[in-house]
Amino acid sequence: IPSVLLVRTEQGQGTGFLYDETHIVTNAHVVGNASSVQLRFHDGSWHGGTVRGTDAHSDLAVIVAESVPESIDPLAIMQDPPVVGQEVLVIGNPYDLDGTVTSGIVSGLDRLIPSPSGYRIPDAIQTDAAVNPGNSGGPLMSLDGTVLGVVNSRQGDNIAFGISPALLGRVVPQLIETGDYEHAYMGVSLENVTPTIARANDMSQSRGLIVTGTVHNGPADGVLRPSDAEYADGRRVPVGGDVILAIDGTRMASFEDLASYLALETRPGDTVR
Repeated sequence: IPSVLLVRTEQGQGTGFLYDETHIVTNAHVVGNASSVQLRFHDGSWHGGTVRGTDAHSDLAVIVAESVPESIDPLAIMQDPPVVGQEVLVIGNPYDLDGTVTSGIVSGLDRLIPSPSGYRIPDAIQTDAAVNPGNSGGPLMSLDGTVLGVVNSRQGDNIAFGISPALLGRVVPQLIETGDYEHAYMGVSLENVTPTIARANDMSQSRGLIVTGTVHNGPADGVLRPSDAEYADGRRVPVGGDVILAIDGTRMASFEDLASYLALETRPGDTVR
C-alpha cells in the first residue's frame, strides 16, 4: 500500500504506483495534458511531479517524482502472464479513499478495450475486482505483491480492465527514456470471418480476418487486397480480397490475436509475412 499514491492534476485525480526509485506509472487519461502533477503518498505527504511521457494508445503515462518518502519500495512487475481464475487485488484511491484494497479474480485475458486515442488497447486483463472513479492508474496485483496490470477502466458491475504487464514492459521503459512511444501499424480494416462471410467467399472454414479496406499510402496499401461489399443472406458482407490466416507463422483466429501480435511482437519498420 505505501508504494501506491494519489495523482492529482487541475482536471482531476487518479492513482499511480512507484515503478522505480523516481518514476511513477499511471494512466495517460489521469494526467491528461498536464505537464506537472501533485503526488500524495500514503503517509499523507505531498510531493511535486513532472510528466515524463504519455502514450494515449496504451493509456500509460510516466511521472518523475521530485522526491519520494524514505522506505517506500518500487513494485515489481509480473514476468509471467496471469491466468484466468487467479486471485488479484486492486489498490487505489477511489473517491479519494487512499489505500483502498478490493479483491477478485482474473476473469478473462486478451481483451480489447478503448483507449483515449480512439484505438483499442490489446492484451488487456479483465477482472471482477471492484473498480471505481479514482482507481484509474493503480496496480492490479497478485497475492505475492507483484503488479500484473495497470487499472484502466470499469465497464459495468463486476467488469473492470487492466493494461497487461507485457504491454507495460514495452511502453513504460520507452516513455522513461524518450518521453513517447511509437506503435506498429498496418493500416487495414478487418472483420472476423463468420460462417456467413465464409459461405459468401466459398471458404471451407470460418477462420481468419478478411481485409475490408486499406489506408491510402499506409503500410498495407498495395500489399493486401481489400474485399468488396455484396449482399448475402439478406445482409451486406465482404466478398473477395485477402484473408489473413497467420502472421509470421502465428495463427490469427481473431482481431484480438492480430492486435496483440502487433503490439507485443513487432515494432515500426518491421516487415511481417
